[in-house]
Amino acid sequence: MRHTFIFTIISIVLFTGCKVQQEKNSEEQVIITTTGMIADVVKNIVGDSLKVEALMGPGTDPHLYNSSQADLKKLTNAAVVFYNGLHLEGKMAEDLHKLSKRKPVFAVADGVSKQYYRLTDEQGSIDPHIWFNIKVWMEVSTYVYEKLIAIYPEYEVYFGTNYEEYLIKLKALNQWVAAEMASIPKKQRVLITAHDAFGYFGKAYDIEVIGLQGISTVSEASLRKRTELVNLIVERGIKAVFIESSVDPRYIQAIVEDCKAKGHKITIGGTLYSDAMGAEGTPAGTYIGMVKSNVVTITTALR
Repeated sequence: MRHTFIFTIISIVLFTGCKVQQEKNSEEQVIITTTGMIADVVKNIVGDSLKVEALMGPGTDPHLYNSSQADLKKLTNAAVVFYNGLHLEGKMAEDLHKLSKRKPVFAVADGVSKQYYRLTDEQGSIDPHIWFNIKVWMEVSTYVYEKLIAIYPEYEVYFGTNYEEYLIKLKALNQWVAAEMASIPKKQRVLITAHDAFGYFGKAYDIEVIGLQGISTVSEASLRKRTELVNLIVERGIKAVFIESSVDPRYIQAIVEDCKAKGHKITIGGTLYSDAMGAEGTPAGTYIGMVKSNVVTITTALR
């Protein structure tokens, strides 16, 4: 009985120790991202090998986002952190900087060729909405892949296979988007949205883009900018404008009313996903699905 008792105690200790270690390992292997778009890249590469979680969910505006206590805990416990950079997560910048001194923290924009960067003013400010050029997002995917295999070399083959498959999908998506946007008559190829989030998209796929607000929703549209936009819409006979899932729709709704007051009938062409993807489990809940949803919405309204 004494031997049995000792064996039982040892078994309990070993089991408990293993369970605690497994829970610890599981917690340590969580990869945290700021946006859903970045999380989607990481998920496509790591598959089911590691847990990936985005801090910012559907409908969240990263320009205005503040870290909660729960977010700070997740960041502190994360094994790796990926964020966009280029001041997209402006209010989180200090937290991310402090965290980078203690663990791997990467700005995915660092993996983008400088030739792709879109400058937004004479001071050299760079547009952070890099995910709207699919070629740029392919470079981001490469950067994320390289960082991951450096941290998890044991997964290099598995991650490599997933990465190559994802790149094939992105190349096909890029070709499809280019063809769809080209189907809109050149004169009608004007995309007007709440804020200047689609500059990379416009340059990559040859569509004029006008945002009521600047690249950040922190800035308010001036009365002058609003008046100028209404006059432009009326003069050029533009037939549709678009709201964004993560931006207050009242700004664009006001533009529609102002145009109607001038005798120009204009409609809201639909909702676009700009700074956040759709809900998980929906077609727009992935990066590829989000892009496809946007393109269908744009082409349907502008053709």
